[in-house]
Amino acid sequence: MHVTCVTVHVKQEHRDDFIRATVENHNGSIREPGNLRFDLLQHGQNPCQFMLYEAYESDEAAAAHKKTAHYLKWRETVADWMAAPREGTRYQILCPLDKSGWKRNNG
Repeated sequence: MHVTCVTVHVKQEHRDDFIRATVENHNGSIREPGNLRFDLLQHGQNPCQFMLYEAYESDEAAAAHKKTAHYLKWRETVADWMAAPREGTRYQILCPLDKSGWKRNNG
């Protein structure tokens, strides 16, 4: 399984636009084969900082996500709204290892 946490710092004037665009990306992502979760989180003290929590069944499913129309549209749309380059960190899943332990994210 493949998990990436992506930290995104957004310019204040584009915060609401970023949320709308990312919700649209979320809605497409959760329908992808191999997707286990795709969560959009907003920092509790800094409303312009976000985290995307992306979990996929395999490296191949995660790589396929980056070729989807909704991801490519999101990447292009939000590029100029970033206050800093986004940072993705890959994590190794320790528990649950069996995908049946993951609750499906239905939007």
